[in-house]
Amino acid sequence: MRNYYWILLMALGLFALAQGDTLPGVVQEGNYAPGTLGSITQPLPASSQPDSVYSVGAWPTYTPELADGPGKELVQGYCQVCHSSTYITMQPPLPAATWDAEVKKMINTFGAPIPQDAAAQITAYLQAHYTPETRKP
Repeated sequence: MRNYYWILLMALGLFALAQGDTLPGVVQEGNYAPGTLGSITQPLPASSQPDSVYSVGAWPTYTPELADGPGKELVQGYCQVCHSSTYITMQPPLPAATWDAEVKKMINTFGAPIPQDAAAQITAYLQAHYTPETRKP
């Protein structure tokens, strides 16, 4: 009996559609504009007048401060020629041997013009402030 009820409702709905009526309970039908399937239309760019001004705010240039200590000036002078101090501060706390290898890699592989005495002081600075034992949160 239950199946006959659904069949009757479907038949009435199809009959209403054939007559051009809307289905009962439909509040608003879809209104679709013609277009290419799969494409997304973009709004037109805003038009500007010849004397209009377009401005953008300053680019954020936050660079974390390095830890204070002997060798900080050498790090800023030699290391920041190629990269910002963010490359140092964003590293996880590295073991002392890894900092030594990093400084050597910058000199030998990337050609950083760092004298040997300055390299030793830079390595000592990094080991004093950026190892698991010495890194401050």
